[in-house]
Amino acid sequence: MVWALSSIGRVFIEFLASTGRLTLFLATCFVQGLQPPYYFRQMLRQFWEIGYLSLPVVGLTAFFTGMVLALQSYTGFSRFNAEGAIASVVALSMTRELGPVLAGLMISGRIGGAMAAEIGTMRVTEQLDALITLSTNPQKYLIAPRLLAGVTMLPLLVLVADVIGIFGGYIVSVYRLDFNPAIYTKQTFDFIQMGDVTSGLIKAAFFGFIITSMGCYHGFNSKGGAQGVGRATTYAVVSSSILILVANYFLTALLF
Repeated sequence: MVWALSSIGRVFIEFLASTGRLTLFLATCFVQGLQPPYYFRQMLRQFWEIGYLSLPVVGLTAFFTGMVLALQSYTGFSRFNAEGAIASVVALSMTRELGPVLAGLMISGRIGGAMAAEIGTMRVTEQLDALITLSTNPQKYLIAPRLLAGVTMLPLLVLVADVIGIFGGYIVSVYRLDFNPAIYTKQTFDFIQMGDVTSGLIKAAFFGFIITSMGCYHGFNSKGGAQGVGRATTYAVVSSSILILVANYFLTALLF
């Protein structure tokens, strides 16, 4: 009994210690990022890598998700003669939930892991120490631009994903399920509201912060050579994915 309680206590204390280290790390990066000098070239590079280069994977995910959602909705709603609700279901599902969550999970695998691997490699090869030797703050030069790019680019990616996902549902509904194009379009715009879109974009901003902070934190604190970099990459992807799902619940409860 005592052994079990001590094990639970150790896990809880380690969790609090890890949370404290992460909070101090992010607070330091935030303070450092507000102070000059500003590395605009690094910011533009991160905007390009996180935003533009992620468009294909996010677009394909959203497109086929919208198509599958239309098919599944038709299969279920046809039992209750409610096929007319498919347009609104696809639009609301993509803007409120599926757009930001799926985009966040895909970006977590693509960007979060890459950030952890890149910064972790710089840590184990002592490139971060070289930056300090050259009077360059690694948190200002490497971490702050990534955090800014994640918070700003992910909402834009989610906005594109919403449009592509709704279009995928339109394609299936019109060309396979024989819906009237004008009626389907009208139902989409009649039921969707600005609050549905903005709530998804707010979620996306939080998810972007989670992805970049986890990737940078685990990469920055990696150790142990190549195996340490591998562990940091795994931790970054797993922790950001779990936190996205957890944060999605609390944000949904708060926004709706």
